[in-house]
Amino acid sequence: MNKPANTDEYIATFPPPTQALLQEMRKIILSAAPAATEVISYGMPAFKQDGYITVWFAGYAKHIGFYPSSAITHFKEEISAYKNSKGAVQFPLDEPLPEELIKAMVRFKIQENLEKAAMKNKK
Repeated sequence: MNKPANTDEYIATFPPPTQALLQEMRKIILSAAPAATEVISYGMPAFKQDGYITVWFAGYAKHIGFYPSSAITHFKEEISAYKNSKGAVQFPLDEPLPEELIKAMVRFKIQENLEKAAMKNKK
């Protein structure tokens, strides 16, 4: 697959049921980060705010990948029901997306990025 130009183009490459979940993920993230800008990063949809990528997401055959990087450690207990790794969590296609958990992780990343920016500006 060629690198998509935008999130809509990325989502359009998936079967309709997966497209619906990807659109839902997009909506959930935007509701938690209304000031974020959509970008494509590493070939995946991502949201950038205050100069930093906040989160990424991606579609796969059996799950939606969500990449909130350091939020994984902070939410380790909350994501324990899902397959996860150091920087990612997998939400199965046959289960509802955990909206409140996703929003909390996005908000955590925004706050973390604001703190990074503040520290950078102090130097």
